[in-house]
This record gives sequence, structure tokens and C-alpha cells, in this order.
Amino acid sequence: MTSDDVIVRRAHDADALAAADVWLRSYAAALTSVRCAHSVAEVRNWFANVLIPQYETWVAVAGKTVVGLLVLNGRDLKQLYLDPSWRGCSLGDRFVALAKQRRPDGLSLSTFRVNGPARRFYERHGFTEAERTDGQGNDEREPDIRYVWAPRIS
Repeated sequence: MTSDDVIVRRAHDADALAAADVWLRSYAAALTSVRCAHSVAEVRNWFANVLIPQYETWVAVAGKTVVGLLVLNGRDLKQLYLDPSWRGCSLGDRFVALAKQRRPDGLSLSTFRVNGPARRFYERHGFTEAERTDGQGNDEREPDIRYVWAPRIS
């Protein structure tokens, strides 16, 4: 199955557990040096009771399996996670294009400094570094970078 076979749609309440599990697998694979500040149960609860019902949450579904997620809140791209087996398949590109379509006036996001692949990915998609922090503003207390994207004015 390729990313062309994947359906991207708004998340439903029933997607919460599968989306949380994608987040957990992706976090574990991509952020090996960053301690996760929350338990598996807390992450699943956060998806079920906060992200999906309160934020604009999208999922990528291959067959019947959730393989990626995107969460928008205002101008913030809050979450973009892919199942590790789906990295490098252009699914992340589709999510960024969707985020830009949904927020044509601009976006911001934060990513951990140690996450070089994510930083390169966002920079490739036109996000520019706006601020570096010491991590005191995130649950993991991990230094991060805030990126912004603004549309080109012709």
C-alpha cells in the first residue's frame, strides 16, 4: 500500500485509541533520547478527551488502520506524527499541505531541538525558525524550537 491509497479525514471519537498508539510508537522511534512525560494511559486519555473532541484532528487511514495524525489548534500545528513504518512515504507532505490549506494565513509549531529529521522536514516545507527555548514551556522540559510558516504574497 502506498500513501496514495491512504485516506486523510477528520478524526472521529472511535479513532482516539489508534491515533494515540500511532503517537506513542512514533514518539518512541523518533525521540529516543527524550523521556515521555506521560504514561500510555495519560496519552490515550488526552487523545480521547482533549485532542479529538476539542481540536481539529485529522487521521490518515490505510485500509482500516490509522497510520498518521495531524492536530491543529488555531494557528498552531500541535501534532504531526506518523507510524514509523510510514515515514518517508510522502504522507507527512500531505499533512503539511492540508495544514497550510486549512490555515492559509500562516502556521506555527514547536519541535524538539534534538529532532533533526523533523527540523529538516519543516524547513523543507518553508517553516523558518522563530525562537529557541530552554524547554521550560513543554512537559518534557526538552529544549525546543518554534517555527513559523507564512504564505508568500505575490
